[in-house]
Amino acid sequence: MSPRHPVINGKQLAKALEKKGFVFTRQCGSHAIYKNKFNARVTVPIHEKKDIPTGTLLQILTDAKISFDELKKLL
Repeated sequence: MSPRHPVINGKQLAKALEKKGFVFTRQCGSHAIYKNKFNARVTVPIHEKKDIPTGTLLQILTDAKISFDELKKLL
């Protein structure tokens, strides 16, 4: 992962999504599902001591329409 991409875990990403207006709707196992007012849905893996892999983070941010720069500001 390059230095411009943040290394974060699921709990950190969930907090950033909540700041962006996403609301926790439900959880199935270790996967938390968030929705925003436009019904955009994202699934965040919440694993205790693991960082989110780069590809997974990219897909979540794409689905949520959030850029890496915006994510850094939310963190």
